[in-house]
Amino acid sequence: MREFLHYLASVLVDHPEDVRVDEENGDQGVVLRLFVRREDIGKVIGKQGRTARAIRNLVHAAAALRQQRVTVHFVDS
Repeated sequence: MREFLHYLASVLVDHPEDVRVDEENGDQGVVLRLFVRREDIGKVIGKQGRTARAIRNLVHAAAALRQQRVTVHFVDS
């Protein structure tokens, strides 16, 4: 899931070299934190959060195929 999220974000932002995904395993499943540049955060969130919701839906669907539970957080660095 980590590589999939990294790919999705890299396609959307102006500075794909600064995209980073941290993975943390918890008791509620996997937590993925997506780090992008401050000026790119709007591109991954989108108008009214539509792009962020779409990214989360894609990652959730891919995780469900593998019987995993994944949460995605967006962070500007």
